[in-house]
Amino acid sequence: AETIISVTFNSFNFFFYTNILGVPGTLAGLAITIALFFDAISDPLVGAWSDRFRSRFGRRHMFMFSAPLPVMLALFFIYAPPAGLGDIGLFVWLTTLTVFMRSCMTLYHVPHLALGAELSSDFTERTRVMSINTLWGALGAIVILVIGYSVFFAKTPEFENGMLNPAGYPRFAVFSALVGGAIMLYSTISTMKLIPRLSVNAPGQESISVKNFLGDCLDAFNNHNYRMLLIGYLLLSATLGIRDTIGLHMNTYFWELVPEQIRFIPLFVGIAPFIGFFATAPLHERFEKKPVIIGTLIALLIFAAAPVLLRLVGLFPENHSKLLLPTLIVFVVITLSFGSILLISVMSVLADIADDHELTTGRRQEGMFYAARSFFAKASSGLGHLLGGIAIDVIHFPVGAEPGTVPADTVLHLGLVDGPIAAVPGAIAIIFYLKYTLSRARHKEIQMELARRRLARAEEV
Repeated sequence: AETIISVTFNSFNFFFYTNILGVPGTLAGLAITIALFFDAISDPLVGAWSDRFRSRFGRRHMFMFSAPLPVMLALFFIYAPPAGLGDIGLFVWLTTLTVFMRSCMTLYHVPHLALGAELSSDFTERTRVMSINTLWGALGAIVILVIGYSVFFAKTPEFENGMLNPAGYPRFAVFSALVGGAIMLYSTISTMKLIPRLSVNAPGQESISVKNFLGDCLDAFNNHNYRMLLIGYLLLSATLGIRDTIGLHMNTYFWELVPEQIRFIPLFVGIAPFIGFFATAPLHERFEKKPVIIGTLIALLIFAAAPVLLRLVGLFPENHSKLLLPTLIVFVVITLSFGSILLISVMSVLADIADDHELTTGRRQEGMFYAARSFFAKASSGLGHLLGGIAIDVIHFPVGAEPGTVPADTVLHLGLVDGPIAAVPGAIAIIFYLKYTLSRARHKEIQMELARRRLARAEEV
C-alpha cells in the first residue's frame, strides 16, 4: 500500500508540476524538501509513540487504522490543484498537501514495518519476512505503473504522448488512492489476529512524553551500527531519489519513449522482486549481511549508470531502434534485482540492530528503528526532488517540450545527472556500510541473552 502511494507521488509528481503546470524545478523540489523537515519529527515521534503505546489492540494497530482516509484525500488533491494558482500558489499547495499526506502515511507505515520486525527473532527468518514485504510492495508498484501508462496516460487525438495530457493525472491519483487505501485497511484488519504474538513493553516502561521521546532518539543514535546504517541509507536515498525524480524526463526526452513503450518497463521489472525474494535469504545463510549490502550496492550503482555511459561512447542502441527498449529493460531488471536484495538486507539488519539496542537499554523499540526506514524512503523523495529540480533549472530544461525538440546539449546534461552524477552519494554510502559491525555470531549471543532475561522476568511473575 505504501509503495502504491509513494510510486504515484514520486514517479509522476515532479513531471506533473514542472512539465505540465510549469512550476520551476527548484520550487517543486523545495516543496518536497520542506516536507522532509516535518518527517524528521513525525517519523521518530510515531515510532517512539507506538513503541510505548498500550491498548487492547496492541502497540501498532490503532495508528494504522487512522491513516488510510486522509492519505487518500491528500493524494488526490495534490494532482487536482485549483485553477488560477501561480507558481507560488502551486508551491504552497504542493508543500502543504505533501506535509499532510506524508505525516498521515507515517501513522501507517512506521508501525507496519515495526510489526514486521516483531514477527520473528531469527537472524535469517527475518530476512524472509522482509522479503515478503518487499516482494508485495514491488508487485504493487509494477501493477499501478502498468495500469497508469496503459490506461490513464494512453495517447489521445489531442496528445500523441499521453504523459503531456493534464487530465490523466487526477484520474490516476483517484485510482491509486482507492487501491492503496483499500490495501492499508485490509493489511491492518488481517494482522489483528497476530496481536497476541507480538512483542510487548518491558514492565514499568513509561508512556510517551517529550523527555522520553528525546531520550529514545538519543539512545537510538548512540548505537554505532544504527548510526552507520542511517547515514549510509541517507546517501543511498539521495541517489535513488534523483533517478526516481527525473525518471519520466529521461524516458520521455533522453530515450524518447512513449507511454505505450514505458509501460513494458515495470511489466518486465516484475522479475526483480522475485529474484530478491528467492535470493536474499540464501545469500544471508551463506554470507554475512554486511558484504551482501555492500556488494549489491556496488552492482546497483554500476548497472544504473551503465546505459547513459554506454550511450555517451556509442555502445548503446540508438533511440527508436528495435533493440533500445529490450536493452533498457535488461539493465533496469538487473539494477532493480540488486536493489531488491539490498533493500531486504537493510530492513533485516534494522531488526537485528533493534535486538542489540534492547540488550543495551532493556527496551523494545522497533518503531523507533523502522522510523528510519520510513524517514529515508521519504528522504529519497525529498532530496531527489530538490537536487533533480535544481538540475532541471540549471540545464534550462524547457517546459512542455515535445520529445525530439529539446537541444542536444540539454538532453546530454539530463543524462549525466541521471547516470554518473546521481551515483556519487550512493558510492559514498559504501564507506559507512563498511563500518557496520554486527555479525551473525554476535547476534546469536544477543538473542541468547535476551531469551535468558525474558525467562527470568517470567519466573519473577
